[in-house]
Amino acid sequence: MKKKILLLFLNMAVLTALAQELKSPDGNLSMYFAIQNGGIPMYRLTYKNKEVIKPSKLGLELKAQEFKTDLGVEGDMLQKAMNLHTSLYDKFSISGSEQSAFDETWQPVWGEVKEIRNHYNELSVTLNQNGTERSMVIRFRLFNEGLAFRYEFPQQKNLVYFVIKEERTQFAMTGNHTAYWIPGDYDTQEYDFTKSRLSEIRSLYKTSTTGNLSQTPFSPTGVQTSLMMKTDDGLYINIHEAALINYSCMHLNLDDKNMIFESWLTPDAKGDKGYMQAPCNSPWRTIMVSDDARDIIASKMIYNLNEPCKIEDTSWIKPVKYVGVWWEMITGKSSWSYTDDLPAVQLGKTDYTKVTPNHTHGANTANVKRYIDFAAKNGFDAVLVEGWNVGWEDWFGNSKDYVFDFVTPYPDFNINEIHQYAKSKGVKMIMHHETAASTRNYERHMDAAYQFMKENGYDAVKSGYVGNVLPRGEYHYSQWLVNHYQYAVEKAAEYKIMVNAHEAVRPTGIARTYPNLIGNESARGTEFQAFGGSKPSHVTLLPFTRLLGGPMDYTPGIFEMNISKLNPNNKSHANCTLANQLALYVTMYSPLQMAADLPENYERFADAFQFIRDVAVDWDESEYLEAEPGEYITVARKAKGTNNWFIGNVSGENGFTSKIDFKFLDPQETYIATIYADAADAHYKTNPQAYTIRKVVVNSKSRLIQKSAPGGGFAISIMKVRDSDDLKGLKKL
Repeated sequence: MKKKILLLFLNMAVLTALAQELKSPDGNLSMYFAIQNGGIPMYRLTYKNKEVIKPSKLGLELKAQEFKTDLGVEGDMLQKAMNLHTSLYDKFSISGSEQSAFDETWQPVWGEVKEIRNHYNELSVTLNQNGTERSMVIRFRLFNEGLAFRYEFPQQKNLVYFVIKEERTQFAMTGNHTAYWIPGDYDTQEYDFTKSRLSEIRSLYKTSTTGNLSQTPFSPTGVQTSLMMKTDDGLYINIHEAALINYSCMHLNLDDKNMIFESWLTPDAKGDKGYMQAPCNSPWRTIMVSDDARDIIASKMIYNLNEPCKIEDTSWIKPVKYVGVWWEMITGKSSWSYTDDLPAVQLGKTDYTKVTPNHTHGANTANVKRYIDFAAKNGFDAVLVEGWNVGWEDWFGNSKDYVFDFVTPYPDFNINEIHQYAKSKGVKMIMHHETAASTRNYERHMDAAYQFMKENGYDAVKSGYVGNVLPRGEYHYSQWLVNHYQYAVEKAAEYKIMVNAHEAVRPTGIARTYPNLIGNESARGTEFQAFGGSKPSHVTLLPFTRLLGGPMDYTPGIFEMNISKLNPNNKSHANCTLANQLALYVTMYSPLQMAADLPENYERFADAFQFIRDVAVDWDESEYLEAEPGEYITVARKAKGTNNWFIGNVSGENGFTSKIDFKFLDPQETYIATIYADAADAHYKTNPQAYTIRKVVVNSKSRLIQKSAPGGGFAISIMKVRDSDDLKGLKKL
C-alpha cells in the first residue's frame, strides 16, 4: 500500500512538473495538462491548492472501419492496419499550445440577471498522433467557478468521417465523496435523487431506479449529469456538460474501486455513440468547484460556453406565467381522450361524430373558457390545453408511427371559438404537441403544425416525447434525438414560436443561442406528486443539477396535496407544504411558470394565491442567500424593470431556520414585505396547508429569522412603498 501511495504522489509530481498550467482569473483554480508515458493526454485540477480532480486521462476510442476490398490477403492486412488506428487516447505529442484571456458582458433575452459576465482564461493544446498523422485540439477554459474543456477535430486528411465507440474522458475523484445522483439512463431523467457515498451507488442502484414509461439503465454504477458532490472537507463539485450539439448525451460511469468517473455516451440503435465529420467538436465537459454552495447555483458557466444568440429579432420571445387544462388529467380527474368506445383509431378514417363522448374529456370548449376567464381575472399571460387533438384513445405503448397530426381538434374543442374568446380576454393560448416519441412523424408534420399555431394565435408550444422512441431502437438521449430536438427549436424560431419540450434531453445552455427554448421538463416534475409523490428534498437539489443547463417547466403551485380529493382512485400525496409551493416560483428559476392546480383550489386559498399573482417571471438581479444541497435554498430576486423583490425558501426533510439580511435592498427606499410562511405546526405529510401571512415594513438594515417546516418553505413579496398611508398599522422588522 505504501508503494502505491508513493507512486501516486510521484505521478502527480511528474504531471505537475511537466504540465502546462492554466489559472482562473481569480487565481483560485489551477488546471495542469501534460502528456504522460505512452502519449496519453492527462489533466489535473486544484482549488485553493486542494486537489479536486486527480490526474485523469483524456481521449476517445473510434469504431473500427469496415470496408469491402478485392485485394485478398493485402486487403485483410490493410483492414487490420486500419483497425489499429481506433485510438484517439494515446501516442500523442504536443505540437503547439496557446493561452489567452476573455472577458465580456452580455445581456440575455430573459434570465435571472440583467447582465452576465463571461470571464475565463483559455489554453488550447494541439496534439499530433504518432503513426497516424492525425491531430486533435483540446481546448480548456478556466472560469472562477470551474473548468470546461472539449475535443476539437480540425479538417485533415486522415480524420474525416469517423464513428465514436467510446469517449474516454476521466474525472478521477480524490475520495469517497457524498453524491446527489440519479441512475444513468438513456431514456429518462425522471428519478428522485439519492444521497449516498460514491461507494454506495452500486448497492443502491436498483432501489433508485424506479419505474417509468420509457427507461434504459446501462450500468449499476452509472449516473447522470449534472452530478452534484460534496467532499468531507467542504468542497462542492459539479460535473456536467455544455453546448450539446450534434453529439450524444454524456452520462458518467464510476469505477468504484478507484473512484474514477468516465464519460459514457448514449448509443444509437446500432450501438454507435456518434457519427462525426471533421471539422467538428465535442460538447464542453464541465467541472464546477467552490467551498460555497451558492456559487454553484449562481453560476452562468454553462450558458457562457454556448454561442451567442442566433435569433436576430427576439422581441417576440417573452416570459410567460400560465394556467392550464393539465393537472386535472394528471390526477385522473379528467381524461385526454374524447371517447371510450374505440380500442384504436386511425387518423383521417375514424369518424368521431359517430362515437359516444366519455364526458370526462378535459379539453372541451366550456372548460377551456373557464380557464381563460380565470387567467384574465388573475393577470396570467396564457392558457395551456392538453388533449385537444384527435388520437389520444390509443396514443401510448403501441409503437404507432402516425399517432397525431397536430392540427385536427376533437368535436368538443372549437379551436376558432376559443381563439377569438382568448383574444377578447387578452389571454394567449399555448399549444400542446405530444409526439408519443414518434419523432419522424413529428418532423413530417412540423411545418404544418407550426403554421396552424400561428393562424390560430398560438405563440408557444409544449411538446412531449412520452414512450419508447420511433425510429425503433433509438434512445431519447442519442445523437439522432439530440439533433431532432435542436431541429424542432430552430424550426420553431422560423415561425416565431417559443418551445417548452418535455421528455427531451436535459438542456445544456442552448437557450443562450436559441432563447425561444423557454423551458424544458427533462427531470422529475410536479406530475410525480400525483404518481406516488417525490422526496421533499427534490426541489432543493434541482437548482444544483438539472437547472444549471436551463430553466425547467416544473409546474409548481399545488395547493391540494391530498390527490384523492380530486380523484378518489388516486391515493397519492404531494410531499410539500403550501408555502413551499409558493417559494418555488422564486427558487426554481424559469421564464415559463405555471400555476398548475385547479382554479377552485386557488379560490379556496385566495390570500396565499396572491403571491402567485404578484410574483415576476423575469429578473434584473438574483441573490442566493443560503444554500445546501438536499437541505435548503433561499433566493432573492429583483423583478425586471422594477424596484420590487421576491424571496423564496424551500427546505428538505429536516426543515430549516433562515437568517436573512436585507442588505440587497436599495438603502434609500422603504418597502412593505408580505411574508407567506409555514405555520408553527405545518408539516408536508400531516399538515401541509397550514400557513400564515403577515405584513411588515423593511429596509436594507432589516433582519429576519424565519422557520420552514419539513418539506416546507416561505415566500416573501417586497414592494416599494409609494404612499405613506400604506405603512399605517404595520410593524417595522
